[in-house]
Amino acid sequence: MLNGSDLYELDIDGASFVKACGGPCTEGCVTLARIGDDAWALGDSKVPDAVPLRFTTEELDSAGIDPARFGMSV
Repeated sequence: MLNGSDLYELDIDGASFVKACGGPCTEGCVTLARIGDDAWALGDSKVPDAVPLRFTTEELDSAGIDPARFGMSV
């Protein structure tokens, strides 16, 4: 399993981010991308220069974020 430090060593250039808004939001400010096995990047489209945060699948699950809800396979 990856730890927090390992996640930030993964290359996310070319990662495909999708809108991951949980409500009636039409702006899609939260974005999510799979960046490896058991690794995800969470970004903010309103602040495109901000470095996306990185999480494991277990961490997303603990936060109640299910990538399948946004059309992504786990």
